[in-house]
Amino acid sequence: MTMESLNEIAPLMTQPIAVKSSFYLAMRVLEPARRDAMFAIYAFCRAVDDIADDEGDRAARREALDQWRFDLDELYAGRIRPKSAFLAEPVRRYRLDRADFESIIDGMEMDVEEDICAPDWEKLDLYCDRVASAVGRLSVRAFGLADEDELQLPTGPKLLAYHLGRALQLTNILRDLDEDAARGRLYLPREALEEAGVVNHAPHAALTSPALDLVCAPVMQRAREHFEQADLVMAGLPKSAVKAPYLMAAGYRSILDGLTTRGFAPPRAPVRVSKLKLVGALVRHAFL
Repeated sequence: MTMESLNEIAPLMTQPIAVKSSFYLAMRVLEPARRDAMFAIYAFCRAVDDIADDEGDRAARREALDQWRFDLDELYAGRIRPKSAFLAEPVRRYRLDRADFESIIDGMEMDVEEDICAPDWEKLDLYCDRVASAVGRLSVRAFGLADEDELQLPTGPKLLAYHLGRALQLTNILRDLDEDAARGRLYLPREALEEAGVVNHAPHAALTSPALDLVCAPVMQRAREHFEQADLVMAGLPKSAVKAPYLMAAGYRSILDGLTTRGFAPPRAPVRVSKLKLVGALVRHAFL
C-alpha cells in the first residue's frame, strides 16, 4: 500500500464518521490536510470509544483495545495495516505522538475494566486527561500550534490541550448523565455527591436525588474555569491557528449554558449545541 493511495482513501474513510461529531464545523474550517488529520483523529477516538461502550464481554473488549495497541506498534514501525491506514498520513505529516494515542486507549480501558461509578476527583481528572486532553495534544499538532519540542514543556499549546480537553469532557459528563447511567456509569465525583448528602451512589438513584443540582455545581464550576483558562491561552496564540479550538469551545460552552438554564431535576430534556452561538463564533473568528 503506497502513501499516495493512502492519501486518496483516508478522507473517504473518516469524513462520514466525523460528520456525526459536534466538532464537525470546527474541523471543516481547517485547511484540507489539517482537516483530514482531525477527521482521522476523531475516527480513531470513535473506534476505541465504541469498543468501550459496547455491552459485550469485557475480555473481548479488552482484546479489541489490545488489537489497536498492536496496530499502533505496526504503524509506528512503518508497517501499515488496513485498519489503521487512515492514521498513516496524519502521523507522518504532523508527527502525532504515539503516547497520546496510547493514553486515549488507556482511558477507554478504564471504562472496560469497570463501570466507573462516583470516582474521586483525582481519578476523574486522570480519566479526563486520557480521553480528552490526550486528544487535545494530538489536535494542537494538527492545528499547527505545536511541534514535538513544545509539547514537552508547559507551553501555550500544551496548556490549551490540558484545559480545553477537560472543559469539553466535564461538559460531556454533565450532558450525558442519563445515557451513562443506562450503561451503569456515573462520572460525578464522589466528593461532590457526599458533600451534597447523596449517600446512594448507584447511577439511577443518584440521578433522582433532589440534591443533584448541588452535586453538579462544582463540576460545572470546574468546566467553566477550564474554559476560561483555555480562552486565556488562545488569546496568546496565533489567531489563524485557533479557529478550530475556538469554535469547539464556543459550541460546548453553549451546552454548558443550556445545562445551567435547564438544571438537573428530572425529566432532563436533551441539551445540544446552540447553532446560533456557533454561527456567531464562526462569523467572528473563522475568517481571520
